[in-house]
Amino acid sequence: MRLILASGSPRRQEILGNAGFDFEVRPSSVSEDLLPGEAPEAMVMRLAQAKALEVAATAPSNTLALGADTTVVVDDEILAKPVDAADAARMLRRLSGRAHSVLTGICIVEAPERVAASACQRTEVWFRALAESEILDYVASGEPFDKAGAYAIQGRASRFVTRIEGCYFNVVGLPVALVDRLLDSIDDGRGPTAIK
Repeated sequence: MRLILASGSPRRQEILGNAGFDFEVRPSSVSEDLLPGEAPEAMVMRLAQAKALEVAATAPSNTLALGADTTVVVDDEILAKPVDAADAARMLRRLSGRAHSVLTGICIVEAPERVAASACQRTEVWFRALAESEILDYVASGEPFDKAGAYAIQGRASRFVTRIEGCYFNVVGLPVALVDRLLDSIDDGRGPTAIK
C-alpha cells in the first residue's frame, strides 16, 4: 500500500526516510487548537486522526494516510508551540530543572475514511536547571519556534536534557517504532488496531 505522511514537518519526514519508509508528503490544514477541558492524550489523538482523515479523503484507494500530533505536558499543562519569544521563555522556565512528558498521537487511515490503526506514545524527559541567560540565548537562536514545548531535543536543547525514558524519536516528533508496529498490524489484516 502507498503511504502518505499528513505532515509538513521536516523532522517527521527525516525520521521516516531514515527508517527506510517509502512515502509521499501531503501536509494537512487541520487547526491545532485545544478544545476547552480537553486532556492532552485526547488532544493529540483527535488531531492525529483529523489530519489523517483530511488527507485520506482525497487520496487514491490502496493508500494509507499517517497523521501525527505531538505536545509537551508539565503538571497537566499543555505546552504547544510558542506564540512568541516571551511565550517560549515562559515554557522553558516551566521545564527547567524537572521532568515533563512528551505525547504523540498516531493515526493511520486507509483511504478514503477507514481508521485502520491508532496509538499514543509517551516519553518522559528531564531537563537540568537552566540559567535565565541560557533561556534567553536559546530563544534568541530561533530554534524554539514551531516546536511543542519550545525546544528541539535534536538541536541546541540537547545540552539541557539529562535523562529520557521512552522513545527518543517520539520527542523529535514521530515514534517510528510504533508507526512500524501499527503498519504491520494493518498488513496482518487484523482490522482496526489501537496499541497502548
